[in-house]
Amino acid sequence: MWKIKTFNALSKQELYNILTLRVAVFVVEQSCPYQEVDGLDSKATHLFFQKEDTIIAYSRLFSPNQYYKGYTAIGRVVIPKSYRGKGLAHELLEQAIGYLSKEHPNVSIKIGAQSYLKKYYESHGFNQVAKPYIEDGIPHIHMLLEKQNN
Repeated sequence: MWKIKTFNALSKQELYNILTLRVAVFVVEQSCPYQEVDGLDSKATHLFFQKEDTIIAYSRLFSPNQYYKGYTAIGRVVIPKSYRGKGLAHELLEQAIGYLSKEHPNVSIKIGAQSYLKKYYESHGFNQVAKPYIEDGIPHIHMLLEKQNN
């Protein structure tokens, strides 16, 4: 079942499970030692799919100006390795775009995506808007999903 919660609405167990997933993928699996808990979780809305006690899809959503000036944002898009390749990542992004489009209908969505995921984000309407950059040793690109009257 998909859940959308503010930071304060998350249970301790949900927060623990979310952080465990993010560290497992972004730090351990990607061999990227960095400060994963970055102080922004309390500002974000948390979108996740939970199967029994396991988080199998997750992303953080930000209202305008909380992450990028003038934009809403989607970040920390993650699926555990054992659930990849089943279409869940596309469903996750559709849920994230749908939520932000409903809450902030005329505000474009900006992301900082790992470069290898460019085609995935393009399949959902995002376009690269800046030159590639390196973040925590991993190539990234800024991408934008344009909305009217931004």
